[in-house]
Amino acid sequence: MMKIVVDRDKCEGLGMCESMAHDYFEVDDDDQVIIHNENPPEEDRKMVLAAVNSCPVLALSLEG
Repeated sequence: MMKIVVDRDKCEGLGMCESMAHDYFEVDDDDQVIIHNENPPEEDRKMVLAAVNSCPVLALSLEG
């Protein structure tokens, strides 16, 4: 099972992840990313991986 991991010390709330996979990522009013489902299904791997890789400050990773 894959898992989305956020390094909150690195996250700047830029929203690239949200724009690429809004079902899984949301940036709140305090510029903090919220993960709606940290264990996405395998069929969404490509979309979630693209969103993770789009983070310009490398605050996101995908395990599994």
